[in-house]
This record gives sequence, structure tokens and C-alpha cells, in this order.
Amino acid sequence: MPYLGSEDAVKELKRALSNPHIQADRLRYRNVIHKVIRHMTQGVDVSSVFMEMVKASATVDIVQKKLVYLYMCTYSPQKPDLALLTINTLCKDCSDPNPMVRGLALRSMCNLRMPGIQEYIQQPIQNGLRDKASYVRRVAVLGCAKMHRQHRDVEVDGAIVNELYSLLRDPDPIVLVNCLRALEEILKGEGGVVINKPIAHHLLNRLAELDQWGQSEVLTFLLQYKPQSEEEIFDILNILDNYLKSTHISVVMGATKLFLVVAKDFPHVQTDVLVRLKSPLLAACTSESREMCFAALCHVREILSSLQGHFSNCYKKFFCSYNDPHYIKNQKIDILCELVNDENVHNILEELRVCCTDVSTQPAHTAIFAIGRIARTYSDQCVKILSGLLEFKQEHITSAVIQTFRHLVWLCPQCTTLVCQSLPGCEEKVQDNEGKQALIWILGMHGELIPNAPYVLEDYVDNVKTETSITVKLELLTALVRLFLLRPAECQDLLGRLLYYCIEEELNMAVRDRGLLYYRLLSAGIKEVQKVLNSPKSDTSLGVLVDQTKQPLNSWVMDFNTLAPLYENKHCKSITARSVKCALPFVTKQLVADLTSSVALEVSQESPVPITLSSDVAITPELFEKTWICSATEDCFDIEWKKEVEPDLLQSSLHVLNIYTIAKSKAGTQPWKSYLYAQDTEENIFLVELMLCTDSLSLKTTVKQGTDNKDGLDNFVSLLKNTVSTLLELTR
Repeated sequence: MPYLGSEDAVKELKRALSNPHIQADRLRYRNVIHKVIRHMTQGVDVSSVFMEMVKASATVDIVQKKLVYLYMCTYSPQKPDLALLTINTLCKDCSDPNPMVRGLALRSMCNLRMPGIQEYIQQPIQNGLRDKASYVRRVAVLGCAKMHRQHRDVEVDGAIVNELYSLLRDPDPIVLVNCLRALEEILKGEGGVVINKPIAHHLLNRLAELDQWGQSEVLTFLLQYKPQSEEEIFDILNILDNYLKSTHISVVMGATKLFLVVAKDFPHVQTDVLVRLKSPLLAACTSESREMCFAALCHVREILSSLQGHFSNCYKKFFCSYNDPHYIKNQKIDILCELVNDENVHNILEELRVCCTDVSTQPAHTAIFAIGRIARTYSDQCVKILSGLLEFKQEHITSAVIQTFRHLVWLCPQCTTLVCQSLPGCEEKVQDNEGKQALIWILGMHGELIPNAPYVLEDYVDNVKTETSITVKLELLTALVRLFLLRPAECQDLLGRLLYYCIEEELNMAVRDRGLLYYRLLSAGIKEVQKVLNSPKSDTSLGVLVDQTKQPLNSWVMDFNTLAPLYENKHCKSITARSVKCALPFVTKQLVADLTSSVALEVSQESPVPITLSSDVAITPELFEKTWICSATEDCFDIEWKKEVEPDLLQSSLHVLNIYTIAKSKAGTQPWKSYLYAQDTEENIFLVELMLCTDSLSLKTTVKQGTDNKDGLDNFVSLLKNTVSTLLELTR
């Protein structure tokens, strides 16, 4: 917040800046400018001294120039007319004999965020790109990117791009890295900087000259280059070999990712690289920086998804420390679950048992659930530990243990007897909804093994009116009906009271309908109830499927050394893809079968090389929009349409042929529009816009293509036309 009396302070500064006696004393003058900058950083509006600060820029004192230029860059958007007065001074300083002054002036000009600045800074930037001083060239290269960012609507200057490409061979390594960054920014709409063979080999040979962060940047850009031969691949790998030994973790990670991408066709080479990465990753996992530690642990989990047990001999490195934050403890606990084997199971379970009593609830729950995962293989040891945790009589621990028991008795039926022996007496400590549901489910499913099961459920029935959770009520109703089938004499009265409440007094319709369903089932006879509720009490195959999920190494290589492992974006992508592909109207099986066979037959007859569309492609709306804007229209045509045919039916028909909908208008909207995408086996992307008007009997179709492939486009258009015509014939 601005300080009280700030207006008086600004007036005093303005008088001081205009005082000729102060101007004559360089140190006093600089101190006043210091005060202006100090007030500016503290939130005081000092824009009223803009003219005085402009006059102060005419000095040979480089410190004073830096302060004045900082002020101008801050207030130029507010005073665009007055800021133009500084252009002459800045242009003059761009020709100063001192390279520091030239670079400072050029950087300040590029930071002036005001309209019409481009015509003034274009020539100084071009001069700066050819300057003898490397510092000025560095500033000029970044100035190109700033100029493009401020004026995105202006067409990319080909001369500037060519100049930047030529500067990739600049003797100064920082200029080289800045050129890559600037080209990536300027050419973002065209796919970014192009790394061909000469540039790639030049960058590889210059890696040794760069600092550690520059090496990380260059290694990232080299991912865009695809080697042409096996010999070239191993030449590149030989150069990268030295950077796997770097003391800087970012260089090691960058080199490892490039190694994995280049050697994607050589699994044994990829495995050897990950073995060499083990030591640097473990060092990062024990780093004092929590951010680095968390990132390293996430990458360890990514590696373990393909190479299970890769870090088994180093499992103690993942033991939790008392001062670890909960997000790091959660990662370490999950990793320990992946490293369990016959040799270390005792030590890991002991570590997890200690974590279960953590003062923080979240790590404690994570540790308890982790023991439940290990229990699928080492059931007796794990159930003993979990039963011992119930003796602590802590609410959050008891709830997590009960939830773990529910999963165990379903996946590992051999644990059922031990679990049921541990349950009596723990119901008083279960207060949260998840714990209640788990306990009620076990009591209903295995109540014959728990002596006091009816009496525990009786307490829940007595308090059902005060229960706020609908899911708990539904679970209680189902569990009591199941237990009634096992122990009818003890549960008959309880079930009658609960059904009466659910049907006559309960306000929630879901609970009331469930009560009516069971009431009518019971009225039909016990045999009918048994047909519905006597389902299997366990499913061991589910646990096997969960334990044996192993991802191919190349499935996550492109996400390595990015934020994806930290946020687990791959799961978000799969959910997005599934939601896009499944959000389709219903189509009858007969229509789908007829349509698929008819269209396939027509395309095979008309096209010498039938097109095959991929079924595992998914495009985000953002990427679709960007590609659509950047791509030129390849084909535009009208297809005959019938008013009586619903356009939603076309969406479903195209989905059968792996042409997916990314967005569409609501039913009845005029004009109705739909945007679709598809990809063939040669990785050609096709984007389609369909538009249908009420007063028109034709479907206006616009097709765009991600790559230039005339044959693929013709086959796709033919497939699209045949699909629509076949649909119209089948719906007569």
C-alpha cells in the first residue's frame, strides 16, 4: 500500500529533480533518483516526475542511466506520448562507444510497452545483431523475440529470421542459446525452430562451450531432430555419453531424455541409460531442495512403471524423514510399494508401519493403503500389522484400516478370516463416511464370521434418522438385506424397522426407491432376493490385473524431464480422449454394421489405396483450434442432405470410422456446425468443419490437413462423401 503523505513526498522529489544545484552535484542527483525508484517499488505513484526523469537520462553516468531506464520502462504504458521523448536519447545511446551503454539502451527500447514503438526499434535491433560486442548481440537477439511478442499481428520478418539462423554460429555461446529461444518464440505459429542435420551437429559440437543451463536448453531443442541412419544415431549417443556424467542434474536429465528418444528402437540401450541415471536421481531424491526432491521422486515412479524393481537395491533411500513434507512422503511410500521383494519386505513393512502413525493424516492414510497393496502378495504379515494399528484407537487410522480391509477381502479371500477377527470393537472409532461404508459393507458381506455384526448394524439403524450421508444409508440398506439372508432370526426386526423408515419417512428418493426395491423383492420370496444379492464375495483376478500393469518405456519418454510426471497429465489426456470419443448419440447396431460394411465396400471400389484411420488418436480443443487457424483450406465442397435425417446420427456414423467429434452445436441451432478430426496410419491429421442450414439441402464441408499429402486428402474426402451418401440411403 502507498505510504501516507506520498503526494507530498512526490512533490518534494519533483522539486529536487528540478533543482539546478542538485543537478550539478552528480552524487546528490543520483541519490534523488534512487529515492524515486524506491518510492516506485513501494507502490507510490511517481508518474508525475516523468519529464524530470527523461531529462536525467542525458548523462554519462551508467548507474544513473540504468535507474532512469528502469523508471521509463515501468511508466511508459501510462505516458506513451511523453515516452516518445526518450526515443531520441535511447537511439543516441545505441551508438555509444561503450558496449554496456549500447546494450542497456537497446534492452530498454525493447521493453517500452507502447504503441508504434516497432518502427523506432527495428533498425537499432538490426544494428545490434551485427554489433562487435557479444553483450549487445545477446540483447539484440532477445529484443527480436520481445518485438515479436508485442506485435504478434505483424507478419514474421524473414530477414530477421535468417539473421538469427546465421547467428547460431556466433562465437559467443550465450548468443547461440538466445537465438534458439528467440527463433522458437518467433516461429511458434509455424512449429518452432527447425533443427536440421547441420544445425543439430553444430549444436552437439558446441555443447562443451555452454554453461549448464545453456546445455539443458540445447539438449531440449535437439529433441526435434530425427537422425537419418543408425550410424548417425550412435555418433550422437557417443557425444551425449559425457553429459550423462555431469554434476548438474538438469544436464543429466536433458541428456538422458535425448538419449532415450534417439535410441527408441534400441531397448537395451535405453535400459543401460536408465541404469546410469540411477545415481544422479538418487542424489536428487535426497536433495535439500524439496522441489527438486519431489520432481526426482516423480521421475523415479515413471521409470518404475516400465522397469519394476529397478531401484530395489536402494530401497532405503526412499525411507521417510521426520521433516519431509507430506507430498514427498506420499511419493516415497508409493515408490516403496513398487520395490517390495522377498528380501526387503520385512524392512519396508516396518518403515510403513511407522509412517502409519504420522502426525499428519494424509501420509498416514497413504502408508496404510500401501500396506494393503503389499498385502496382495504378503497377506499374513500385512494383516497382522493392520490389525495392530487398530489398537491405537485413532479415528483416522481406524477408518483407513477398515477401508483397506474391505479391498483385501475382495481381492484376497484368504485374508477374510483374519480380517473378521480384527473388526469387533472398532466400530466406535469410525466416524467418517468412507469408513462407515467400508465397515457396513464387510458386516453385510461376511456377517456370518463376525458374531456381533447384527448388533453393530442395529446401532446404525437406531441412528439412521440423524445420518446425513445418502451413500451410508444405501450401503446400510443393502448390507442389512444381505445379512438377513445369512442370519434371519437376528435381523428380521432390524430390517423391518429400516425398510419402514426408508419407505415412509426418508425424503431422499434414491434411498426410498432402494427400500421399495428390496421390499418388493422380499415380498416375492427369499429365492428371488438370493438371485439378486448372492453375488460373489471376492474377485482375485482384479488384483492380478492391477499388479501386472506395465507401461512400455517409449510410452512415457516424451513426458520425461517435463512437468507431466509431476501432474500425471497422461491420466488427464486419457480421460479427455475417452470423454470426447464417448460423448456420442446412440446408434442401432444394425445401422452401424450396415454403414461400416457399405462404406468400406464403396471406398475399396473407388480408391486404389483405401485409407485406414487410426482409432487411438486424441486432440485437445486447444490444439485443434491452433492447428485449424494455422492450416490452409485444402478442400471445400457441398454434400447433398435430407432434412428428415438428424445430423447427430452422422456424428455417430463417422465415429464408427474413427472420425471423432471435437465440438458441435446444440440440436436445433441454426446454422448447425460440427468440428471433427481424424488421423490415418501415416500420421496425417485431417480437420473437418460441417455446417448445415435449415433453408439448405446441402452439408457444407471444409477440410484442412496437417501435412501436405494429396493422395491421403483425396482418400479421406472420398471416405467422407461415401459415408454421408450411404447414411442417407440407409435411413430411407
